Amino acid sequence: MSSESLPPLPEDRILGWGLVSVDFLAAVASYPKPDDKIRSTSLKVQGGGNAGNALTCAARLGLNPRLISKVASDGQGKSILNELESDGVDTSFFIVSEEGNSPFTYVIVDSQTKTRTCIHSPGHPRMTPNELSWSSLARALDGARIVYFDGMLCECDTALVIAEEATRKNIPILVEAEGIRDGLDDLLKLATYAICSGKFPKAWMEAPSIPSALVTMLLRLPNLKFVIATLGEDACIMLERNINGSPDSEEMDVEVLLELLKQRKDDSAVLPTCISSPVIQLTAKGIGAVSGRLFVGTAEKIPPSEIVDTTGAGDAFIGAALYAICAGMPPEKMIPFASQVAALGCRALGARTGLPHRTDPRLASFL
Repeated sequence: MSSESLPPLPEDRILGWGLVSVDFLAAVASYPKPDDKIRSTSLKVQGGGNAGNALTCAARLGLNPRLISKVASDGQGKSILNELESDGVDTSFFIVSEEGNSPFTYVIVDSQTKTRTCIHSPGHPRMTPNELSWSSLARALDGARIVYFDGMLCECDTALVIAEEATRKNIPILVEAEGIRDGLDDLLKLATYAICSGKFPKAWMEAPSIPSALVTMLLRLPNLKFVIATLGEDACIMLERNINGSPDSEEMDVEVLLELLKQRKDDSAVLPTCISSPVIQLTAKGIGAVSGRLFVGTAEKIPPSEIVDTTGAGDAFIGAALYAICAGMPPEKMIPFASQVAALGCRALGARTGLPHRTDPRLASFL
């Protein structure tokens, strides 16, 4: 697909903060039992980490990402930087330590169950706020359309310093919430958008279900415009706040509405779709009510023979969501687009191998 046939490319620059690593990926016929000795069916060494993957995805889609993170001056650190730079990610704001080690992750890809298991070794020493000067932070934020935090390094005080400065400059913030971590609450209080794993909302809000947890998140986090829970092969659920202040004539329990939207799914559809509600007063028993719209996304029905590795699928979804926000896509377009980008990445070993470029013909109908 030629670039001339595509819609105008967003010229926005984005800034990211978070985890980068080297991934050592081993595909196996089936996950080993304790004390087993097995052989891999394929092996790949590749850059990884949530932020590294998401911004690589965004760069391939045509955005201009900058990334703040930290590596050591070891062979793995050099490999991390070189790979990011080759994909168009600006690494000039990285901190490179003369001592310690860069982060790395062992990833076991189970070809039988189509799952992956990650064993992560953090980098050392950790980044501290005084390593990022105010002048460097100002340059990093200059011209940024949005700032993304991957949630993996939110316990680092530097993340909050960046988020507070972005807030002061009125730059929107997208926070990924994969699991409950120290410091994540403070980041989410400043977030404009949140994209969560399927497990996070219920655990963090101590709610009985994902829909009620999403209502709770919008009630407790007044800055949030939308929150998405990604659900793997079941795609995602999104709750968008109504910010135009128009009165709502209808009220409905969020659980009931979710079931009604699911009934509207087209089970024959192969490519990702999105079903949405009108603006409505969404209630959750014992929690409260919020005015907004509920969306149900569906995922591509990938033939089992084409699924190679789901490593980084959530990162790809976020990278595509960053592009969609910069491009001004409405949720009805953003959700299928992000789901399709994530699905394409599952067709190759490693988080980045299968990430598509903007000119990929398989994205044409989603742009």
